Amino acid sequence: MRIIVAHHNPASCERWRNALAHELPDAEVFIWNDAETRKADYAIAWAAPSQEFFARQPRLKAFFSTGAGVEKLLASSNLPVALPVIRLEDAGMGAQMATYCVGTALNWIRQRDEYAKQQQAKRWQPLPGEDMADWPVGIFGLGVLGRQVAEAFAALGFSVNGYSRSIHSFPGMRCFAESGGAGDFSAFLAATRILVILAPLTPQTRDRFDRSALAQLVPNSYVINVARGELLVDDALLALLDSGHLAGAALDVFRQEPLPPDHRFWTHPAIRITPHVSAITVIGPSAHQVAAKIRSLEQGAAVSGVVDRSRGY
Repeated sequence: MRIIVAHHNPASCERWRNALAHELPDAEVFIWNDAETRKADYAIAWAAPSQEFFARQPRLKAFFSTGAGVEKLLASSNLPVALPVIRLEDAGMGAQMATYCVGTALNWIRQRDEYAKQQQAKRWQPLPGEDMADWPVGIFGLGVLGRQVAEAFAALGFSVNGYSRSIHSFPGMRCFAESGGAGDFSAFLAATRILVILAPLTPQTRDRFDRSALAQLVPNSYVINVARGELLVDDALLALLDSGHLAGAALDVFRQEPLPPDHRFWTHPAIRITPHVSAITVIGPSAHQVAAKIRSLEQGAAVSGVVDRSRGY
């Protein structure tokens, strides 16, 4: 069995090759280059390689993505239509997402920015305490990552609402679903003070959080986006922050990355920015997951994480 690593980052290529070789000692794991002629059974990369790559790899059984989001990969015309694509499922990203989102929310609730200003002014002034019961959290997207974030909030005593494409039922969470119709989406927004956007980017979720949607959040709400920048309409967020309807936002993903220097997000006092670091791929556990799926595929068994191209995830 042969596995070809075609990651765009040379250092990541080496690390993926070494990790997969450790997990699958009987496999031949090698890195793609322009002179490579060996034919592989499986490929792994973050983005779709060149047409030449796929022309030289006609016997691939599956293509493994090194990320959870696959919209850019699926958009590539180089990717063969019939080639199964398998995405990562968590592999350490869920815990990172949970700490990022919960930590951000707690900073708002405990008014850390206000106390930082007081420190600079050398002013001692305790602020009124906040009750977490007044901070219902809404998780938009209840996949593997979304559920872990929801569970982390619930464990701290937050009231948690979840919204997903289909109907779910999870302990300690009030669930809304796309299949319930437009009323369910409005009810989800109206019940949410901290909105956490965690759904994949699809034609149905692109620009989902426009001004009409964000205006349905309760007054003085906050937004956390750790999904994709295209789910959130930039001008709508800015307008509702300026009007005072929204109190703040924490953004880790953007329509254009890196975020252009002249974008207003950089200087808005109510926005906190991080450079797409809420959850990074941890190669060790990710390689373990990929190896387990390859072993299952070699035995003729079905695996999870296979991308439905009609859905986009």
